[in-house]
Formats: sequence, structure tokens, C-alpha cells
Amino acid sequence: MSNHQILNPADHAELRVHTRTGSEFGDKVMACLAVPNEFRRLATDYPILFHYDRERSSFSALALMGFEKGENLFLDGDDWLAPAKPMALAIQPFLIGRSRDGGAQAQVHIDLDHPRIARGGDGVRVFDDAGRPTPYLEQVMSMLAELDEGHRASAAFFAALDRYELLEPFALDVPREGGGEHRLVGYQLINEDRLRALEPGAISELHAAGHLLPLFMALASLGNLGKLARRRASRNDG
Repeated sequence: MSNHQILNPADHAELRVHTRTGSEFGDKVMACLAVPNEFRRLATDYPILFHYDRERSSFSALALMGFEKGENLFLDGDDWLAPAKPMALAIQPFLIGRSRDGGAQAQVHIDLDHPRIARGGDGVRVFDDAGRPTPYLEQVMSMLAELDEGHRASAAFFAALDRYELLEPFALDVPREGGGEHRLVGYQLINEDRLRALEPGAISELHAAGHLLPLFMALASLGNLGKLARRRASRNDG
């Protein structure tokens, strides 16, 4: 369940948010939405994969953090084992909303039923005593703006991947603790051979549109699949 409201100092003057890491705060997830303008930051640690939603006929990109539902191999108690979180996870419990009439003006919303909402005196304040955004909220608002911009630009990026047939489905078998294997399916990744075979004109078009850098970052991130599998094996052995 969720309880989204437009964030404002009149209604949320005393609101506090847990900023710590932990499964109790919603961090125990195997994958998180990612947008192309953050691929460069994420590619150092996370495999970046793609998913096609048949019902919506649309692609999305995901930073992979585990191989099964509820598994996050970057979460170790209250420690996050990477320099950065994907923005869609880092901004919770906040999100971008827009007016019901379809207006372009973005609004900061908050999910008051999210586990990061603090009760009592714990947590970080969202507004100060004068009703102004705290430095914490200002940082969140900056990430929300970057995430919104990336989401709006991603449609053209995914259209280019589709136009040049640069994605291919893949499957990965990962050993399970206690024996057996789990097969990771339902995702796609960049086809390096097709990318290499693109004509110079296509490469120039992708570069001019700003798609080439996130493409190469997503491709480079695939080396993290092996690292993630080894991280899982190390935990299972321990």
C-alpha cells in the first residue's frame, strides 16, 4: 500500500525520514530502476540490464543487485557495499508527481506509508522551523530533478536501442545455497557484436543524441555480473 501526498510545510512541518540503510527501510530489493544519465555512475558496481514490459510496450533499465526476489547483495546489515545507490532507491520515500490535468509542472510527493517515514523524534527533518527545506530535502529534490530529466529522456534512448536492434535476451544460471541453480531470465543486455557492426552514420547519430555514452556504460557494466555472482557465492560459503 502507499499513501502519496504533495509535500508541503503546512502539512508536513514535523516530518522526519530515516536515512539509514537496512532491509527494514525497503532496501532489500534485487533490482532498481535506472535511467541513462546515471549509467556512468552505476556502471562501476552494478550490472545494468534491460526489461521489456509487454503490457506497456516499453523498455526500462535496471541496476541489478541480486539474482532472486528479495536478495540484495549490496546490503550487509546497515551497510551499503557500493559508493552510490541508484537514484530511484536513494530518493525514497519521495517521488515526482504531476497534476491530474496533465500539467508539466512537477511536484514533490511523499509516500507516508513508506517504511522510511520516521515516527517520534527519530530520523532527519524535511523542513526546518521556518518551513524551509532542510539540506537533506534539498539534496533529495536535486536527485528527483535529475531522475525526472533522465526518465523523460529515456524514451528516445530506448527507441534507439530498438531501432538498431541492440538488445538481446539472455539467461544466467546462478548456484543456490545448498545446491541446485537459479536461472535469471526475463532480461536483455546490449549486443556487443551488433554495436560494433553499426555504420558510421548510425554511430554519429547515437553520439549526437547523447546515447553513445550510456550505451557503452551499460555494456561495460556487464563485467559486474561475474562480480555479483562471486559476491553471492562468498556469502553462501560464509
